[in-house]
Amino acid sequence: MISLEELAAIREKMKDKVVIREGSASTRVVVGMATCGIAAGARPVLNAFVDGVAKEGLSDKVTVSQTGCVGLCQYEPIVEVYEGGKEKITYVKVDAEKAEKIIKDHLIGGKVVTEYTIGAKA
Repeated sequence: MISLEELAAIREKMKDKVVIREGSASTRVVVGMATCGIAAGARPVLNAFVDGVAKEGLSDKVTVSQTGCVGLCQYEPIVEVYEGGKEKITYVKVDAEKAEKIIKDHLIGGKVVTEYTIGAKA
């Protein structure tokens, strides 16, 4: 049986990840997690964004969440980035390495990684 102290330690350890997944920050990262997205590898992509945002200390600025079908199965895993009043940016065929680059270049650096966007693949 787990003690109250152990539960409190687990809660504290996971607190940042919950804030990232349920927050109301000005930038939202949404990962398509329908069956086709999961089959294409969306779960490690979602985890890479959650872990990367926490590691970079962006949890007060960036919320990471998931959605169902985006409707573009051939481009999965799909990640959409919404920033304030700007247009959304749709990244396609994202993997964990691409997620790291998107975090560094786009979420931190403010520069869209154009070669990963749907416009570059269409």
